[in-house]
Amino acid sequence: MQPTGHLRGDAVRVGGDARQRFYDARGYGRPLDGNEIALSRVEAAHLLFRGDLSGITLSDESDPVGFERFFVASAAAADRFAVRFLVYSDLRDRGFYLSPARDPWPGGSDAPSDAVDFVAYERGETPDTGNVKYPIQVVGERESVAAAELAGRTLAVVDEESDITYFAAEAGGIEGATDYDPPADLTGVLLADRVVVWDAPEDLYERGFYGRPLTGRAADVEGALQLSLVEAASLAADGRLSLSASVEGERTEDADATALDAAARVVARGRDVEGERFDRRLAVYKRLRAADAVPKTGFKFGADFRTYLDVETVEDLPHSEHLVRVVGPDHEFSPRELSLDVRLAGGVRKEMVFALTAVGGEHPGDGADAPSDADVAWLSVDRLTP
Repeated sequence: MQPTGHLRGDAVRVGGDARQRFYDARGYGRPLDGNEIALSRVEAAHLLFRGDLSGITLSDESDPVGFERFFVASAAAADRFAVRFLVYSDLRDRGFYLSPARDPWPGGSDAPSDAVDFVAYERGETPDTGNVKYPIQVVGERESVAAAELAGRTLAVVDEESDITYFAAEAGGIEGATDYDPPADLTGVLLADRVVVWDAPEDLYERGFYGRPLTGRAADVEGALQLSLVEAASLAADGRLSLSASVEGERTEDADATALDAAARVVARGRDVEGERFDRRLAVYKRLRAADAVPKTGFKFGADFRTYLDVETVEDLPHSEHLVRVVGPDHEFSPRELSLDVRLAGGVRKEMVFALTAVGGEHPGDGADAPSDADVAWLSVDRLTP
């Protein structure tokens, strides 16, 4: 005869030999006085589903109910109960012991935030002795997920057909090993949405992987290099690029125009072209270059940048290692959006990294003309098979 549980508040109490049968042997619940244990609703539903409980009384006067009644009542009473039950059951079937990620349950203090639903322990380890392997946050495919709070969690997304996809999210930046110092005497012309350096030294592209040659091998014009606005703004901010002239009726600058003027003009043009998003992208670009990584456009992959960590020459270019998408610090992912980005990155053998970037009014103390001083927090997300 299997024991009966009794719902008290938001926990189900089970007496008899429950401690030995469920907690000690299989890591369910938390011990109370004697041999009694308390189960969360999800734990109790799982045991009821397996036939390890004969029923659960919902009040002092009620007869015990079976799984169907308890499941429906719990779905009405507890937030996201149905999707949390699916994830709990899936991880149990994979051989993990889990606990609710809240005190006084075991492991509750190890959860990185209140958004975590469960903690899963290392395989073969129990809640009273084990180390937490995965802090699990459960969401449905139509919910949103705050990017700023995701690092350190395992995200379990339940789609409309009850399939589960797991993602691992970690903090951490991108570090490269590209050894290149661009020259300090570049002069360019500001066009509508790029800068052309007519007499660029060969190694600016070949070694530093800046820009793209304007002409093919059979052309008469040599040395012309097109720079994107973020590349040009970064070089100008570092004092390495000045502007000699521009189009659209703007005045011609003197030859000794300062790099500071050039940087301000390129940034202004970038804001005209793509709004405040340009400030975010420039801040991330400069951080990547400062870390000896080479960022190039990620347009073909639906990202802001792709990165090369160790460039010696363009002729011997390695595969890019990351896709970087720049978002605001308050960005919220839809699970569908996150799945698309991570799936695409994995399909082209790259790591998906999000750069959470605060600029302008989002970062008090930064001037409007100093997007490169913005805060950048890095978030790497990958598919996970627990």
